[in-house]
Amino acid sequence: MLTDRQRQTLNFIRDFIDENGYPPKLKEIGNHLGITSRGTVHRYIRALEDENLIRVSTGRSRGIELVDNETPGDESIADHENTLPVVGTIAAGLPIEAIEDQETINLNDFFVRPGRFVLRVQGDSMIEDGIFDGDMVIMESCQTARDNEIVIALIDQDEATLKRIKNNQDGSITLIPANASMQPFRYSAERVTIQGRIVGQFRAY
Repeated sequence: MLTDRQRQTLNFIRDFIDENGYPPKLKEIGNHLGITSRGTVHRYIRALEDENLIRVSTGRSRGIELVDNETPGDESIADHENTLPVVGTIAAGLPIEAIEDQETINLNDFFVRPGRFVLRVQGDSMIEDGIFDGDMVIMESCQTARDNEIVIALIDQDEATLKRIKNNQDGSITLIPANASMQPFRYSAERVTIQGRIVGQFRAY
């Protein structure tokens, strides 16, 4: 059983993720609850984690993830609801014959894997890679990345950004926007924490 404050914390986390596409920081939770003590907020978070309602990834500024507790028998229903029919192939170059198929794609299999999460993009620093303001990007948790991968980089344990990465020979890291009007930024390695790499993207029209 949750206390009133623990339930308020859980509801705020859910509402924040629904509205922003990413989880709140401890400070933002504390501000909502009117609590200045990070230790108190941390106790509420740990209590929710103990109840298997959330997961918390250490070393991440926004490391809270909701746990989807399905009841027995729900799995097949959820899989059915998250499928879409593949009704054919469409040409983006020369026209081809559109032939109807009977295949379906399970969106859970396509997008949902352990360690993956979704972020809503804000800004236009990656537009030349086809990633626009308001898009949803599917990220896979990781702590290292190869050159030219698009990653979430946490700078100074404070602000996260979506950029291409370059690991320099001197050990520093360059974060490169995909926008000709913006300049790359170079940081010492200790200032940058890699939180994930992009594995997918979607948007609604």
